[in-house]
Amino acid sequence: MAIKLEVFSTSSCPHCPGAIEAAERMKEKYGDEIDLDLVKIDENEENYKRAIEYGIMAVPNFVINGEVLQPGALPDDYLIEKLESLM
Repeated sequence: MAIKLEVFSTSSCPHCPGAIEAAERMKEKYGDEIDLDLVKIDENEENYKRAIEYGIMAVPNFVINGEVLQPGALPDDYLIEKLESLM
């Protein structure tokens, strides 16, 4: 079963593009082992509600298999360690 990696972002966030790029690198590295979902919370009401359900108050924010990580653009090494601990 693939690991669900969600990245919550907004269009106006200056740090979000870096977080999205990091998530895309993880998808490239692990392929089908990662189910990547990029969620722009300012894109529509459904995405906004998903962020609220997780209690996300700041972006960028990563969610791995339903676990909300600390907000901010996280280093690749941290993401790799977190993902590999679930494989």
